[in-house]
Amino acid sequence: MIYDVIIVGGGPAGLTAALYARRANKTVLVIEKNVFGGQITFSPKVENIPGFTELSGNEFAEKMVDQILAQEAETEFCEVTEIRSEGDKKVVVTDSGEFRSKTVIIATGAKHRLLVIDGEEKYVGNGISFCAVCDGAFYSGKTVAVVGGGNSALQEALLLSDLVEKLYVVQNLNFFTGEGKLVELLLKKPNIEVMLGTVVEEYCGDDELKGVKIKNVNDGSSSYLEVDGVFLAVGLIPQNEPFANMIELDDRGYAVADETCLTSTAGIFVAGDCRKKKIRQVTTAAADGAIAALAACEYVDAQH
Repeated sequence: MIYDVIIVGGGPAGLTAALYARRANKTVLVIEKNVFGGQITFSPKVENIPGFTELSGNEFAEKMVDQILAQEAETEFCEVTEIRSEGDKKVVVTDSGEFRSKTVIIATGAKHRLLVIDGEEKYVGNGISFCAVCDGAFYSGKTVAVVGGGNSALQEALLLSDLVEKLYVVQNLNFFTGEGKLVELLLKKPNIEVMLGTVVEEYCGDDELKGVKIKNVNDGSSSYLEVDGVFLAVGLIPQNEPFANMIELDDRGYAVADETCLTSTAGIFVAGDCRKKKIRQVTTAAADGAIAALAACEYVDAQH
């Protein structure tokens, strides 16, 4: 079978793309390697999705999956290893076979960079967060740490400082790499304590995170911070490696695309956090999915 649209990735961008493509009466296959919903499934409570006062990331993902299945989109659980052209068609190569399509929408997202500490993944979504906009309100009046020293970390810290009682900023270097203006604003906050030249060595707690052990890289001394949560802001890793031969990537590995989400290769579109852009939120991912799907449908129609 040759599909009209194959979507690689089952997060908010990919699932929205599937919904729009099916409503345009196109045959659709969504390929996901892990779990439908993407990074949002790590959030126990989400309050910034229009139309919902609050719901869990898993509940949101289930609603989106139910919606595309009701539209009779097809799904496959496997990992895409390559995309290649075959005439005017695209061949999506996976670890369990090949699928052919007239267009492909890459919606593989970007995973948050972790510190790679033993037991770290145990606390993701249960004490470790990545988004102050998404999860900051849950720590109102509490004590948290932000790990990182770039612009993203500084912006997260500034936002959180208006919500929490006490905030530590833990940066492994002896200086911040973010903009000077952000550093200036940060240092004026009375509830922020900056800890430069410091790394997190261990997460502490039982079922929930209770604190972190930290180490000063300059003198080797170790200490313990009692915190209710940790916000990691040490970078994102776009999941575009298998497509580097087919689409243009920037120097950080994000897919370069225009406002129609078209990549450098005709018939291949990109949507969501794997795309080069400024804002990465569930709403912007969904918007990308709709735009990419409509552009892909237009491309398919033009081939007839």
